[in-house]
Amino acid sequence: MAVSEEDRHLRLTGEFDCDATPLATLRHSTSHVMAQAVKRLFPEVKVAIGPAIEDGFYYDFDRAAPFTPEDLAKIEKVMGEIVKADLPFERKEMPRAEAIEFFRRRGERYKVEILEGLVAPTVSLYTQGDFIDLCRGPHVKSTGEIKAFKLLASSGAYWRGDEKKPMLQRIYGTAWLTQEELDKHLWRLEEAKKRDHRKLGRELDLFIFHEVSPGAPVWLPNGWMMVRELERFVREKLDARGYQEISTPILVNKKLWEQSGHWDYYQENMFLVESEEQVFGLKPMNCPESTIVYRHALRSYRDLPLRFSDMGRLHRNERSGTLTGLFRVRQFTQDDAHIYCRLDQLQGEITMLLEQVKDWYRPFGLEPLFKLSTRPAKSLGTDEQWQVAEQGLADALRANGLAFDLNPGDGTFYGPKIDVDILDALARRWQIATIQIDFQQPERFGLEYIDSDGQPKRPVMVHRAIFGSFERFIGILTEHYAGAFPTWLAPVQARVIPISEKFADYARGVHERLRAAHVRSELDDRNEKLGYRIREAQLRKVPYMLVCGGREAEAGTVGVRHRTGDDVGAVPVDRVVADLVREIGTRAASLTVGRS
Repeated sequence: MAVSEEDRHLRLTGEFDCDATPLATLRHSTSHVMAQAVKRLFPEVKVAIGPAIEDGFYYDFDRAAPFTPEDLAKIEKVMGEIVKADLPFERKEMPRAEAIEFFRRRGERYKVEILEGLVAPTVSLYTQGDFIDLCRGPHVKSTGEIKAFKLLASSGAYWRGDEKKPMLQRIYGTAWLTQEELDKHLWRLEEAKKRDHRKLGRELDLFIFHEVSPGAPVWLPNGWMMVRELERFVREKLDARGYQEISTPILVNKKLWEQSGHWDYYQENMFLVESEEQVFGLKPMNCPESTIVYRHALRSYRDLPLRFSDMGRLHRNERSGTLTGLFRVRQFTQDDAHIYCRLDQLQGEITMLLEQVKDWYRPFGLEPLFKLSTRPAKSLGTDEQWQVAEQGLADALRANGLAFDLNPGDGTFYGPKIDVDILDALARRWQIATIQIDFQQPERFGLEYIDSDGQPKRPVMVHRAIFGSFERFIGILTEHYAGAFPTWLAPVQARVIPISEKFADYARGVHERLRAAHVRSELDDRNEKLGYRIREAQLRKVPYMLVCGGREAEAGTVGVRHRTGDDVGAVPVDRVVADLVREIGTRAASLTVGRS
């Protein structure tokens, strides 16, 4: 079997297969217990790999038939028996050549492939009872330390993630230090199913996908209204910060990508078109084209910084098996911007971007978490350029009093970056924003400005996206809010409901007043019971139901109900309109209409 270059240089001695933290170690050990249980129940199965992952673990098995829910229940039962037996985890070292023969005799072809790809003369194995596995550890002392675990699901997974290699059967599980923590996690998983943006997207008529264009959402009126609202939010924020919006072509000659350096890295992920003996690509990012705008005019040091925003539609040829609702798509729109500045302006620009991140996330109640990603193994540029860029980002984070994690080797090929994560309502971590320094594009495209001494100098380029793709951000917000968006973002902000046809004209007048005030109002004057119409509006997550009957018509009021079920009572129409306009205009996070 072929072994990748990355795997061939993987060292075993002195390294671990998982973090040496208690929780990661526990999960790693639980994956071994699961593999042991599978081998007891299905001796013909071959084992592949079983790492600890965020919130759990998995193990891949070579088995023709998928594991059924009944299989998982049996495996979990045997795991309980292994835990009860309190088997010690014992480590032994073995010459690599001997280990190859050992696993070959046992018919474990995947372990043999891993071993043949390594260069370490000695490897380590771990045993618990009758099970032995190639592993660097660490592990808990014995299986009895595993107190709280649950098998969650099974799915297919290609060996080493390669579609040309065998399809294996992967079992996912989770393990926690206490039963209470496990129960909380299982609750979050169930809640996540209810909040799944694909489910809510259908129920709320936000978007659909169609087989004619996999990975490209079809935005329905409600969802497109949200996209427009977010774009309006972005443009307001950018105008206040002195950005200039541009628009660049979607279909671009490959020569641009070759000059930028992206061709060598992104060619396989681009949709390509041949025309008149030339190759064009649907752009997967906006950055090289922003250099065309910069080069359009002679630039002076007085012109800098220049901040160009480009909310262009992008395309990436993701594998069909990786497409996941709005989270992983082939077509998306990004709140992209590129800043061209002098080196002495760089830290100030980064500081402003960090302020923007906090400012943009505040209306959504999202708290940013920062990571500094440094130079990867394959990169462009000199050591000095990378050192200056990495130090500049770190200094800006520290100067703003922001704690950050170091993420070694995860920068882009052209420069280091600050990645920004958020925690949603279920405490799930999502990577959204990115701020990247780039010395390479200005060099490759010969970008210049005339400095105060009359000499041409290279500007520094900063790439940044704060929401990332609108598609993914809306998917995250849908799950964060469980579809109950704040009023300013809700597709329908109020639904006016007459008690009966007798009061339809009054309700229509209220509806028209709301529309005149730019409130997204709907009139529900169907011949259905009042309770049915109110319940339907609640299911559609409409923030406000405004009920119109005889008393309301006489007094010039409406009965205000919140989607939460709160019945505020009769409120003058003038106040309802004013409260809604204020709530929407301030992008308030909570429902305020009719509250004192």
